[in-house]
Amino acid sequence: MHSTLIVARMSPESIGDVAKLFGEFDGTEMPHRMGTRRRQLFQYKGLYFHLQDFDEDNGGELIEQAKGDPRFVGISQDLKPFIEAYDPATWRSPADAMATRFYNWEASA
Repeated sequence: MHSTLIVARMSPESIGDVAKLFGEFDGTEMPHRMGTRRRQLFQYKGLYFHLQDFDEDNGGELIEQAKGDPRFVGISQDLKPFIEAYDPATWRSPADAMATRFYNWEASA
């Protein structure tokens, strides 16, 4: 499984709005189109963490293909009032907000 973690800023009062937007988005076929296996959202003291798991390591490729879909464009626009870039000076795309994994451990089967 491949994972990405996006870090941004979010007011704790926005949790319900953000969860609702993703609930509606994830109720469509878009997660499957992007290869998403699981999405988890976390918040901590004004920070937003978006953990997305993919079945394969080609999640970024599938997301790039989905970016033109009106639903993808729509959720990106709908989230703007709630989610702010962690560092607005360097943010150009979600890739600029992705954390870098530096350790991984998995239980053996």
